[in-house]
Amino acid sequence: MTCTFCEIINKKKDDPIIYENDNFIVIPSLRAICPGHILVIPKKHTDFLFNMQDDEYLELMKLAKKIGKSLQKAYNSKTTGIMLNGFEVLHVHLHLVPRSKFGEIDFKKTKELTKKELQYTAKKIKKEIGEIN
Repeated sequence: MTCTFCEIINKKKDDPIIYENDNFIVIPSLRAICPGHILVIPKKHTDFLFNMQDDEYLELMKLAKKIGKSLQKAYNSKTTGIMLNGFEVLHVHLHLVPRSKFGEIDFKKTKELTKKELQYTAKKIKKEIGEIN
C-alpha cells in the first residue's frame, strides 16, 4: 500500500508546499478543521511518533514551534493548536491549527478544501515564514 505523504514528499502529487527542508515538509491539510490547518511531516517514513529517533523527534517539535508562530501571525490567532492523530495515514504528521478559543479543534468540523483553497493557505503562511534555521 502506498503512503499518501510519501507520494507528496516524492513529488508524485502536486500538493502546495508551505515549507520544505532536507528532513521535513509542511503542507495545508486537505481536510481542514478551519482555515490555516496545516501538517508538518517528516520526510523519513515512520509509522508512529514514539518510533522516531530522539533527534528526529526534537527536530520535528522545533520546526512545529517555528511554523506554528508563523501560522499564528498569518491567521491572527491567539495561539496554535497542535495535535497528533495518526491512524488515517500511518506516517508521522503533526496537525497545526490556528485557534483563539476553546473547542476549535474538532475533527467533526473538517471540510475538504479545493485546490484553490489549498494554494491560498500555502501562500498566506509562506508570506509569514521568512527564514527558518
